[in-house]
Amino acid sequence: MASKYSGKARSKVKRAMHERKEGTLKSGRSGKKVKSRKQAIAIGLSEARKEGAKVPRKKKGRKSKSKKKSKSKKKSKSKSKRSRR
Repeated sequence: MASKYSGKARSKVKRAMHERKEGTLKSGRSGKKVKSRKQAIAIGLSEARKEGAKVPRKKKGRKSKSKKKSKSKKKSKSKSKRSRR
């Protein structure tokens, strides 16, 4: 069975984790320091993806088991000003 992640991906994650421990790893847009272990891994994998390394696809949201029910539109009864007098 082939490995899920390539060596390049592993090395990118390793570098990101090392930078996080040193306190030099920063997130993309905001530039804030990354403290979360999971976020460091995500940054490493993202960089590996950009370079074309073998990395599984991102998960696109959770799929719910039950189908969403269509919402029926209810007619709202608006009270006129005359009825309040």
